[in-house]
Amino acid sequence: MRVTFTALLVTMLGAGCASTPSDQDPVQIRLNDLDARVARIERIVANNVQVSQNLDEVQGNLRELRGQVEQLEHSEQALGKQQRDLYGDLDRRLSSAGVGGAFGAAAGSAAAGAAAGAAVGAAAGAEGGAAGSNAPSATEQAVYGQAFDALKAGSYSTAITGFKDFLHTYPNSSMGDNAQYWLGEAYYVSHDYDSAAGAFRTVLKKWPDSHKAPDAMLKLGYTQLEQKQYPAARATLEEVTKKFPGTDSAKLAAERLRRIPAQPSH
Repeated sequence: MRVTFTALLVTMLGAGCASTPSDQDPVQIRLNDLDARVARIERIVANNVQVSQNLDEVQGNLRELRGQVEQLEHSEQALGKQQRDLYGDLDRRLSSAGVGGAFGAAAGSAAAGAAAGAAVGAAAGAEGGAAGSNAPSATEQAVYGQAFDALKAGSYSTAITGFKDFLHTYPNSSMGDNAQYWLGEAYYVSHDYDSAAGAFRTVLKKWPDSHKAPDAMLKLGYTQLEQKQYPAARATLEEVTKKFPGTDSAKLAAERLRRIPAQPSH
């Protein structure tokens, strides 16, 4: 009986030893941990590369969205002017037709209000009539639209020619600051950084109060970075954050400032 129990005990101990994993060596555990860390780092690097590759596409989409907003704004201005002209023509036709009866009485009351409004409009026109004349014509919008469509389509040389022609043909257009800015963008995406910097500087010099000024200054800083003019780029981007605080341009400038490489020593 004792022999049998002893044999059973030996058998169990042998089975326990055989089930002990052979790969529990501390060095092997450490190597496995390092392999896992390297794999994680490789995934992070791959993700960063993908983000960098997508950056140009995101910027292109942003340019397209901004252009669409501008076109909508100008279309709204043009539509408002057309409506005012239509209502004015309708008032004149009703007056010349001498509408009578009950409808004529109601129309007469409305005409009196329109006449009062016309008088006020005439007085305002004497002081600020130039504002209406600055509204872009249909031809201006068509020329501008063709250049912008070429930019969206990636036909950068055609866009550059179109915006330059627009600025030459309509030097006093209310869309001039937009055209000048997108001319700079067309140069920028064509990697003609000297011309891009000149175009963005023109926006800041000729239209310092334009809604395009913050974007123009931001893109000037980006252009200087592409030219490896790091001190100048840093100064420009810092000016964006100080001159246009709270804007998207200021936020982008602050983010890019953190990534400017240190100036190499000579």
